[in-house]
Amino acid sequence: MHLAYPAVLAVLLFCTGLYGVLARRNAILVLLSVELMLNAVNLNLVAFDVWLRDSLHAGQALTLFTIAIAAAEIGIGLAIVLAVYRNRGSSDIDRLRDTAETDAAEDLPDLSDDEATGTPDGPEDQATAAAGKAKKAEATA
Repeated sequence: MHLAYPAVLAVLLFCTGLYGVLARRNAILVLLSVELMLNAVNLNLVAFDVWLRDSLHAGQALTLFTIAIAAAEIGIGLAIVLAVYRNRGSSDIDRLRDTAETDAAEDLPDLSDDEATGTPDGPEDQATAAAGKAKKAEATA
């Protein structure tokens, strides 16, 4: 068998996986695309091992390690995706934000004329502050 056949197949698999990583928005599809890329690498390792007629079969041994690492990666990745989906209700990568991300305006105290004079805030300001805190708590939950 020629080396070109598995090499071309591996290139097609890798390019399909790369397209999936770059174009997909669903985290599970991104993980599947990474698996396609790893399988393309495994195919190359085994094909070159057979072509070079290595007596130690180093390519096949390295492929076994790659498969074990890929299995661990997909297990941890799926656990993270499921935890994010439970908390956020979506696995869309574009909608995910860092849980510690806050708006700079919410962190800074509002120094209005009422606070400078020492008079208490009105009920409108307290309602706005409570709504902002509830929004921040919902975003981090």
